[in-house]
Amino acid sequence: MDQKAMYKLTYGLFVLTAQAGGRESGCIINTAGQVTSEPNRISIAVNKANFTHDLVKEGGRFNVSVLSEAASFDTFKRFGFQSGRDVDKFAGYAHCARAENGLYYVTEGTNAFISATVEQALDLGSHTLFIAGVDGMEVLSDAPSATYAYYQAHIKPQPQKSAAPAGKTVWRCKVCGYEYVGEELPAGFICPLCKHPASDFEKVTV
Repeated sequence: MDQKAMYKLTYGLFVLTAQAGGRESGCIINTAGQVTSEPNRISIAVNKANFTHDLVKEGGRFNVSVLSEAASFDTFKRFGFQSGRDVDKFAGYAHCARAENGLYYVTEGTNAFISATVEQALDLGSHTLFIAGVDGMEVLSDAPSATYAYYQAHIKPQPQKSAAPAGKTVWRCKVCGYEYVGEELPAGFICPLCKHPASDFEKVTV
C-alpha cells in the first residue's frame, strides 16, 4: 500500500478557535467542510492532543478562520507549533477580532470566518469529529484559500542543507522541517516543534 496516495487528497487550512472555563486558544486544522446546506452545518475533525479540542468539547462553540494564500508562516508557527496549554496564543496578537459569539477569529491571512455551535461529537480514536450548526459567517478578503499543497510549496520555508553529519540517516518533518537523526524513526514519534506524528516525516539521505 502506497501511503503517499493520501497526499493526493486536497485539503484547506484553517485556524480553529474556541473558549471554555476562562481559557481560549486556537490551532491549525486541515479538515473543515460543509456537510448540509439546509440547515447549514459544517464538520471539523480535531486531534485530541490539541488544547483547542478540549475547549471545543467543553464550550460547545467554535470559529473557523479560512487561511488564504496571503497567510504568513508566522501564523502557522503561532497556532500550530506551540500548545495553548503552555502559552496564550492571543497574547500580544493584534490580527484578530471578536465575532458575535464572543470568540476570536483571525483577521490577517484569512479570507473568511464561520461561527458554529456543536450539535454532535463522534469519537474517532485520535480525533473527534464535531458536527455543528452555523451561527454566523463573513467574507474577509478575495484572496484564494490556501491548500495544503500551496502551504508546502509557497508558505513553509524550504528545507536547508541538513546539519546532520555525513553518512547519518535523517528523518525530516514535512510540515516544519525538524530533523530526527537515527536509522529508524520511532512509530509513536511526535515532532517536538509542530506536534505532527511520525507519518509526516520522510527519510532524507545526508
